[in-house]
Amino acid sequence: MPTDCISYQNSGYFTPLMNDYLDQKENLQSLYHRFPSLANFKEQILEKQNNFPSENRNIIVSVLEEQYQNIAASQLTLQNIQALKEENTFTITTGHQLNLFTGPLYFLYKIISAVNLSKELKAKYPEYNFVPIYWMATEDHDFEEINYFNFKGKKFRWSKESTGPVGRLSTEGLQEVFEVFSTELGQGQDAETLKKLFEGAYLQHDNLADATRFLADSLFSEYGLVILDADDKNLKKLFIPFVKEELLEQTSSKKVLEATEKLKDYNIQVNPRDINLFYIEDELRERIILQNETYYINNTDIKFSEKEIIETLENHPEKFSPNVIMRPLYQEVILPNLCYIGGGGELAYWLELKSYFDAVNITFPVLLLRNSVLLATEKQAKKADKLNLSWHDLFEKQTDLANKKIKSLSAFTLDFSEQKTFLKQQFENLHAIASKTDKSFSGAVKAQEAKQLKGLENLEKRLLKAEKRKHAEELERIFDLQNELFPNKSLQERLTNFSEFYITVGDALIPKLMEELKPLENKFDVIVF
Repeated sequence: MPTDCISYQNSGYFTPLMNDYLDQKENLQSLYHRFPSLANFKEQILEKQNNFPSENRNIIVSVLEEQYQNIAASQLTLQNIQALKEENTFTITTGHQLNLFTGPLYFLYKIISAVNLSKELKAKYPEYNFVPIYWMATEDHDFEEINYFNFKGKKFRWSKESTGPVGRLSTEGLQEVFEVFSTELGQGQDAETLKKLFEGAYLQHDNLADATRFLADSLFSEYGLVILDADDKNLKKLFIPFVKEELLEQTSSKKVLEATEKLKDYNIQVNPRDINLFYIEDELRERIILQNETYYINNTDIKFSEKEIIETLENHPEKFSPNVIMRPLYQEVILPNLCYIGGGGELAYWLELKSYFDAVNITFPVLLLRNSVLLATEKQAKKADKLNLSWHDLFEKQTDLANKKIKSLSAFTLDFSEQKTFLKQQFENLHAIASKTDKSFSGAVKAQEAKQLKGLENLEKRLLKAEKRKHAEELERIFDLQNELFPNKSLQERLTNFSEFYITVGDALIPKLMEELKPLENKFDVIVF
């Protein structure tokens, strides 16, 4: 079975917007800067080099040095951090929520895409350095989206109250999750490795940001990954001018609405607020709302005059947090970044932002769709071969796949197209006669034709059902395999945790993914272990 034959566009799992972006349709070209290709990165490098303040480099390095004080990072990661001081060093960034124990598999695929693209760029442009960055979404507050992970069909959930930024959330209560997960893992070397990883991350760190940094570093440090928590006062100082403009001018909403008008034929991913900022404290993350020249913090009694909120911004920039509309700008202001790597939903909202970036004179990054992967075991691959299924077959919707397989399994044709064509030819003669006589007869002929065609269609459906009953056992085997590979009829990468495969293949998992995934090829990889 070929393992790399499925393009994103043909997989059936990407939106029309993403398919059109990948096809570089003309109607979208004004919404991004440069399409991701090795050649296009040279211009991106030169533009970012000219537009990124060199003083920002020392600040980002200082922040990272502090954040890595208690992490036994690899020499390559430490070298990458120091390299950020140099004007010939750039970042390749991906971001993700602080999902418990990495959450779904695509956490890995995002980071691997960033690492591998950095390697490809270094090979193409050896005079520059490229650092893969994992931007932790520590200022998020959607705790219900991140407080669980799935393992072999079971959900492991962390029950806790959360009202502020999730990165500051105490890890208290994760001992119970660890105990249940440990029991489910069972014994063996790979099971023990996973237990130590979970324990080291969540039971030996006080907050979710530190725990996630430890976890991601443990998995990817040898590849030079640099992990950033941007919930930092010194980094927020660099963003003060843009926060101030948002508070006073509300530029982002005006510009994003211009872009969404161009996207009206697609599903709009996010809609801007008048002010796209949150006010945050340890137990608080609420929208900033402007009414009658007063700035209110939603769901609280906190309010500011214009003068007061600007003073608060200048003295405490860490209290201002960008939402989904402004977070990309914050990233590009503080990092010498060339490319953002994300999933289809993320790139959809980035496509709303180009005119906003232009308005505030910040270089818009290259947007790259992360790698997508279907992981399969040798046993599953052999089962597919035995059932005469290609990988492309397995990506099809179940109803379509069933109809296709029944037609191939049946000893006779299930398609009545030939009969329908013959019937229409017969009625052509009747229509010719009807045209020379009474209109009521002509209507009767049309009605009879429709009735008989409908009858053939019904017979075709009944025959298909009869054949499905006849081949029910083989169809059940096909469905069982497809349901294993596409749990809940969704992509495996959106539901399954990496531990489910690590428990089987161990340390070979990430190196194999590193070896196989090519970030610029735009294909859905199938990898068999």
